[in-house]
Amino acid sequence: MKTTDPIADYLTRVRNAIKARHRTVEVPASGIKKEITKVLFEKGYILNYKVEEQSPSRANIRIALKYNPDTRQSAITRLVRVSSPGLRKYAPSDKLPKVLNGLGIAILSTSRGVITDTGAHAQCRW
Repeated sequence: MKTTDPIADYLTRVRNAIKARHRTVEVPASGIKKEITKVLFEKGYILNYKVEEQSPSRANIRIALKYNPDTRQSAITRLVRVSSPGLRKYAPSDKLPKVLNGLGIAILSTSRGVITDTGAHAQCRW
């Protein structure tokens, strides 16, 4: 199935898996999705991930979701797509809004790759 907005599809699959309390979720792989997943793993929002090659042209990303063992609440509480293909949002690094008063992260696609909002602040301070 071909989707017109693969990142929105990725976020929806993860949101649905969290609502259904699944341990893992599988999404079709692409370069940007691999980078977003890598950032989520590095920041501790997911347990692990694995890129599974199905054929030379097709791959899937299997994501192990992270839950609190006591409360069974997901480490990811909210996933929102701010910039969409129909309405792009651009902002300088010093004008990025705080996510959950600094407790959350914003994942940005920049000319230097996929980074978090704090990474954008650090890279742009010369």
